[in-house]
Amino acid sequence: MNFWETMTGSDLTREWKSFEVRAEALPTDYRAAWEEIKGRLSPYSDFTGRNLMPILDGALGLLEETAADGRSIHEVLGDDIEGFCAALAGGEGARSFRDRWREQLNRNVARKLGRLGG
Repeated sequence: MNFWETMTGSDLTREWKSFEVRAEALPTDYRAAWEEIKGRLSPYSDFTGRNLMPILDGALGLLEETAADGRSIHEVLGDDIEGFCAALAGGEGARSFRDRWREQLNRNVARKLGRLGG
């Protein structure tokens, strides 16, 4: 990846298109699960989404392999896709962007109150 690709995000666009082409080859129930996985992982994204690319690639690879084995999507992911995505993003209770922003806001408020009160 060169500087221009990093700045424009063209590498991400290529990768997303590649994911979508791969996902089109999946059975219908697997494609629906893929869409849900993408939506559930998005809160764990950084500003560009670059940190999710390896995770999404691995999740799509898992779906491809298990579809090829003829297993049902329920066997693979169970009923808790949200928990599956949290585990993929860094374990149960993985921090999302909302958690990071909340912590930053709390630190800033505490700092301001400390200056005013002290």
